[in-house]
Amino acid sequence: MTESSNRTTPVRRVSSPPAAESTARHNITVDINGETIEAEVESRLLLTDFLRDRVQLTGTHIGCEQGSCGACTVLLDGLPVRSCLMLAPQVDGRSVRTVEGLAAPDGALSPMQQAFCDHHGLQCGFCTPGFLMTLTSLAERETPVTLNELDHHLDSSFCRCTGYMNIRAAARHALGLAHVEGKPAQGDGT
Repeated sequence: MTESSNRTTPVRRVSSPPAAESTARHNITVDINGETIEAEVESRLLLTDFLRDRVQLTGTHIGCEQGSCGACTVLLDGLPVRSCLMLAPQVDGRSVRTVEGLAAPDGALSPMQQAFCDHHGLQCGFCTPGFLMTLTSLAERETPVTLNELDHHLDSSFCRCTGYMNIRAAARHALGLAHVEGKPAQGDGT
């Protein structure tokens, strides 16, 4: 007989909160790609799961689920965030933009998407939505982007296929930092 089977103290069981408990579910209203979405969500529902499973916007990819790879990046009120680190209730009353919201209503690609196509900035495409969202936030801000800022933002996402050269070229082109023959690009500091 083992020592654990001689235990005389009872095991205490802790139950889950009932579904009717007010903290278990939240009613949220969120603007996603210009469309108002109302939903009842669980307290622990990740934004990635809400976008992919409930709203059916599967362009937001799930990679590491730890906030490191960048595949799940979306714009929250215009700023890039990792949707795998956010809970759906946190976006109540806010604006979320996913990769599906980049193209024009007529299907024309955004300048960043077009640059990725023109400069072969994608291979398997898994990391592409995260890069596009991060770089779009840079492209849409009012202050000019330097190459150091661009490189810092590129470091926020992982690509295992392309080696970043074409991604960087696409981003430089879309951000107006394209290299002029024989001269360093604007913001190089050289």
